[in-house]
Amino acid sequence: MSGNELRDRIRRYLHEHHVAALATQGAQGPWAAAVFYAGDETGLYFLSSPRSRHAVNLSQHPRVSAAIQDNCTDWAEIRGVQLEGLCAELEGRDRERAQRQYAQKFPLIAHPARAPLAIAEALARVRWYRLVPDRLYLLDNSRGFGHREELTHFG
Repeated sequence: MSGNELRDRIRRYLHEHHVAALATQGAQGPWAAAVFYAGDETGLYFLSSPRSRHAVNLSQHPRVSAAIQDNCTDWAEIRGVQLEGLCAELEGRDRERAQRQYAQKFPLIAHPARAPLAIAEALARVRWYRLVPDRLYLLDNSRGFGHREELTHFG
């Protein structure tokens, strides 16, 4: 399979799914948190409270990993994306770009003034982050137990 075909399959998978399990490391040890994300193979955007355990961990140790997968009951049905890379809080234009891309996937946040009050208040307190992968894999056990393909070029 060509790199472009693999990239297209990964993009479709990321577009069709919404939640990533983000793994961080901090003073209290390893931690995993579910985050809604938007993005593609070049980077995933997410928002979080700066006081959350994973956000505190990110400020100390920006190297993270994440997994996005289907919910299934048979090992042969396991499909997903695994990635690792660096994660950073966004500011200025980068934050605005993240907000726009996130709002395309999750329209509720496109107009915070129209969102339920609890959501609008939470959005006023969050910070925006981007995970930029340096390793990214597409898993598909339907092609064999543990089958995964690595995307090596992200641009």
